[in-house]
Amino acid sequence: MAINIKNLPNEFLNKMKNIMGEGEFKEFVLSFNMQRQHGLRINTLKIDVEHFLKISPFKLEKIPWSEDGFYYNEDDNPTKHPYYFAGLYYIQEPSAMLPAELLNAKPGEFVLDLCAAPGGKTTKIAAGMEGEGLLVANDINCDRIKALIKNVELYGLKNTVVSNETPEKLVCIFPEYFDKILIDAPCSGEGMFRKDNIAIRSWEYGMKVKNYPHIQLELLEHSDKMLKQGGRIVYSTCTFSPEENEQVIAKFLERHENYELLQIKLPRGADPGRPEWANKDERMLK
Repeated sequence: MAINIKNLPNEFLNKMKNIMGEGEFKEFVLSFNMQRQHGLRINTLKIDVEHFLKISPFKLEKIPWSEDGFYYNEDDNPTKHPYYFAGLYYIQEPSAMLPAELLNAKPGEFVLDLCAAPGGKTTKIAAGMEGEGLLVANDINCDRIKALIKNVELYGLKNTVVSNETPEKLVCIFPEYFDKILIDAPCSGEGMFRKDNIAIRSWEYGMKVKNYPHIQLELLEHSDKMLKQGGRIVYSTCTFSPEENEQVIAKFLERHENYELLQIKLPRGADPGRPEWANKDERMLK
């Protein structure tokens, strides 16, 4: 599905044009008319990739940044196949596969997925841990936690504890406890505009940037208290907003000189962060 550019909020378009410049903005706008890509990730806790590819009824193409992720043809409709209900794979946006890959959880580690529902990144983290160590999958939302529990059970995660707590409460229980923490932070969801018009309407009717940077920075601050010395935090959002990405990271690093940004090898199709956006004049972001 492609999105008609006329459906995108003018406020959003003007902001992106201001920070990108004319040339890059044109390419950005054209991307909304491109066909959406669909992805699934094989559950290696139940079946290895090679075996699944032998029995798969779908035409699959490797996703460059995911060890076990594949593009599929929308017409195949894998959510209707028995393999889906057996938990052999998880339906996931291709871009959403990258954060858990970068976290790179290993067997025996203690890991926190702080904003875990509905569980896509949790299942990937657990696959990397191979049933060893401890994975705490937390979400503050009582409604979304139901989907998280369902997926933890369906995908056979044996070393995973599901919690429905505030970050403040978790800090009291897990001080300096985790080797790695994933923060897939709540955000304004601008990256979801291509997926459906509901995300666009939500943005227009109040779910803009607003208080998200404050919430996101708080999540980082709480995570700092739960991370072991030498640990790793992966921070991700599904939005383009510099206020929720580069600027949040910059503010956190200003407060915590004991942290450093890690350089990652960018896969094909990925673009690096823009440090210059962290210092953009506020007027340029409107």
